[in-house]
Amino acid sequence: MTENEKQRVAIFRFSVIHEFVGGAALSRAEKRRLMKQRCARKWDIPFSDRTRLSRSAILRWIRIYKDSGERLESLYPKGRSDIGKSRAIDKETGLNLIHLRQEVPEATVPVLIRTMKKRSLLLPDKELKPTTVYRFLHAQNLMKPPEDQKQDRRKFEAELPNDIWQSDVMHGPMVSVGERQRKSYLIAFIDDHSRLIPYARFYLSEKLTSFLDAFEKALLKRGLPRKLYVDNGAAYRSKHLEHITASLGIALIHARPYKPQGKGKIERWFRTLRGQFLTEVGQMSLDELNGALELWIREVYHQRVHSATGHRPLDRFTSRMECLRACPDDLKDHFRIIARRRVAKDRTLTLDGNLFEAPVQLIGQRVDLLYHRDSPKRVEVRWQQKSYGFLTPVDLKVNCRVKRDKNNQAQISPERHKPSGGKVWEP
Repeated sequence: MTENEKQRVAIFRFSVIHEFVGGAALSRAEKRRLMKQRCARKWDIPFSDRTRLSRSAILRWIRIYKDSGERLESLYPKGRSDIGKSRAIDKETGLNLIHLRQEVPEATVPVLIRTMKKRSLLLPDKELKPTTVYRFLHAQNLMKPPEDQKQDRRKFEAELPNDIWQSDVMHGPMVSVGERQRKSYLIAFIDDHSRLIPYARFYLSEKLTSFLDAFEKALLKRGLPRKLYVDNGAAYRSKHLEHITASLGIALIHARPYKPQGKGKIERWFRTLRGQFLTEVGQMSLDELNGALELWIREVYHQRVHSATGHRPLDRFTSRMECLRACPDDLKDHFRIIARRRVAKDRTLTLDGNLFEAPVQLIGQRVDLLYHRDSPKRVEVRWQQKSYGFLTPVDLKVNCRVKRDKNNQAQISPERHKPSGGKVWEP
């Protein structure tokens, strides 16, 4: 409390006890009556939600005031004796938190709480709130890294366009999907040298499938980067993404855990987008939102001089076109998913609900199936690193007319037609 606030409390307390400590002598009956009145009425107590006063509190104020020689300062509220200490964290739990924080100084508070539970450093019925742990660690001066752990961070910039792309996901606004409202996620890429946005789009999910869709479209639009700098999320750690980037000659680099400074350029662009684009858009569908985003990037952001580079992003990106690597013609093949299936005795196998026929020589074998999510029925089959072409979707009506000759060669008999009269005739 400030000095003025303490004075207000002391003045209020004196107004309660002044008749007991004044010059006029009161009989014992009068004091009892007066005390009963004080305890019965409602009070507007400064800095408190309570409206009643107890007899013991009034007697304590009278005693303190008289013992101090009737000094108003004696009625000031006293500070907590445990100031700076957490009443929600006992001594043992506090020591465990301190030791764990010193052991893992870069861990976030939620990670510390999960680790405490995992190591059984908390009682079964004990719950730690993140805000409580934050206050405790701040009081222990453990929320800032020690002086000897401070790192020499320096600004950097890629020398050429498409040297480094940074990518991340931002939580977007609610969008209309039919009659429902769904949360959107912005997946974006930024060229480190020019600050150009190769691609950005809002999705209804931040999972790997959404990221790969955005990544493929970014490559088709702006060519191949030499390095891709991403976060440590599950989508960015997938084996599929590692295979795609390696097959295209792109180095996949992950930011260090708890070090968001490395992705400063994409984070700064997200801040620009929130302040300049999202503040002007209202309730939209997902397609309308992406259309507005594409127009804003093309007509506003790419055409404006960037404060850090002194050039327009599009001009700086296109100034060294000879350095850009074009996408291969078979780019979609690099994004194909690999699945394993066993070919049944009737030559069939199922993939994502679709039934296919495999070559006869693959009956009983476990084969690799390669397909793109955009073309789920165009599936290449491989066995022992050899391609056996593309699978044929099963047509059950055609299969019912397949017959074999004495050499076990398949022949399709002509389709029979049934006229309206009910008799079957053959052409």
